[in-house]
Amino acid sequence: MKYKPTIGLEIHIELKTKTKMFCGCLNDPDEKHPNINICPICLAHPGALPLANKEAIRNVLKLGMALNGKIAKISKFDRKNYFYPDLPKGYQISQFDLPFIEGAELIIPLPLEKGEKYPKTKKIRITRVHLEEDTGRLAHSDDKKFSFVDFNRAGRPLAELVTEPDIENGYQAKTFAEEFQRICRYLNISTANMEKGEMRCEVNISIAEEGSKKLGTKVEIKNLNSFKAVGDSIDFEIKRQGDILNKGEEVIQETRGWDENKKLTFSQRIKEDAHDYRYFPEPDLPVIEVEKLFDLEKISLEVPELIADKRKRFMDEFELDFEQAFLLSDDLELSDYFEKVSSEMDSENKKIAYNYLVGDLRAMMIKNSWGIGDLRFGAEDFAYLIDLVNDNKISSAGFKIALSEMFDTGANPDIIISERKLMQVSDDNSLSEFIKKAIDENPSAVSDFKSGKENALQFLVGKVMALSKGSANPQVLRDKIRDEIEG
Repeated sequence: MKYKPTIGLEIHIELKTKTKMFCGCLNDPDEKHPNINICPICLAHPGALPLANKEAIRNVLKLGMALNGKIAKISKFDRKNYFYPDLPKGYQISQFDLPFIEGAELIIPLPLEKGEKYPKTKKIRITRVHLEEDTGRLAHSDDKKFSFVDFNRAGRPLAELVTEPDIENGYQAKTFAEEFQRICRYLNISTANMEKGEMRCEVNISIAEEGSKKLGTKVEIKNLNSFKAVGDSIDFEIKRQGDILNKGEEVIQETRGWDENKKLTFSQRIKEDAHDYRYFPEPDLPVIEVEKLFDLEKISLEVPELIADKRKRFMDEFELDFEQAFLLSDDLELSDYFEKVSSEMDSENKKIAYNYLVGDLRAMMIKNSWGIGDLRFGAEDFAYLIDLVNDNKISSAGFKIALSEMFDTGANPDIIISERKLMQVSDDNSLSEFIKKAIDENPSAVSDFKSGKENALQFLVGKVMALSKGSANPQVLRDKIRDEIEG
């Protein structure tokens, strides 16, 4: 029997603001001491009145614009009533029928197929994005006899995104969540680190017989703390529900968790019905006339080039393939640095900057746990060093020595090159001898290259690099070997 899954996501992100959603307490996700950033408002003391955080609202409006959403003209906050120990008010200030954003969308890339330059895409519709306050956090003693409440998190601004059931499998759900995180980071409205709880995903999933107009029984998966868990839990749940239906049994409506070690979902609560939260308008906060309170045109100008557009531009402008553009644009700081380096280079071959940036420089940064902001040298010095290699004035080995010293000390590249005597030592005559020797000794590689196998050219480059003891420029060698073979 074939089944069609119906999948939707609910994603919460903690917004990056100075203060909490409805009070002046610090919004500090890194505070380690419990119950430090609290006040009568976020602890719901009698008589304490909330005041909405304008910066948080502004961030949600910016997010809505980035997602091509409809911005509300009128919005309001509502009380969502339920009891839980980490909810100090006995209700949560959220939004019900008039959210700030409705009818948005996010277009995700599908797996790149053979022969494709650009991958196919899929549009995932977004029902709404609304704003609410976060709850506190529970901590349990090792013996499970005591529970403690930390209210530092209570009242932090939280944006919730709800998708339409357009997602078809775990890959699409995982990709959607990853793309959404990147957008939040590009907009600088949230760091959205899942491991810190700044981004939390929940899945709603059911399956029904293919062609049936009736939906299956909905199962909710909670407590997913990684993108991989989002994708894996969905793929497991599709199989689990399919196996149940194939046996002639019924899927139970329930909430399930994800066991990362066993790679399976497990039951948490059975027979979950729609909750009646008794929503009603928050009486202590006014209705918000969005266009009167915010300059929407000014906010729209603050939406930067987003990651999907940047990927395509990098491919077109710098002749990168999709995977290269994807890797580079995934890190906003890295992609900005790449553009600065490229703009400083003399060579028209800007793609070479990518090779040195994601290769040598990125390896050093990862080894030292550095970001771009930690570098002791500017984009112009890095570009200058690349130009020297590209012009065959220093070798690849010399480049690595100079870069390492610049990385450690921030010294001027010309001083390093002069002191370490890194100027290119292999002249054209010796290179020509090495090239002829490599060609003569490897006729099968030459034959492979002539038959269209580009990897054979790289093999010959490696042979010449070995003969020159790393003193030659690989890019220069590629051109010279190609010219020698093609005559």
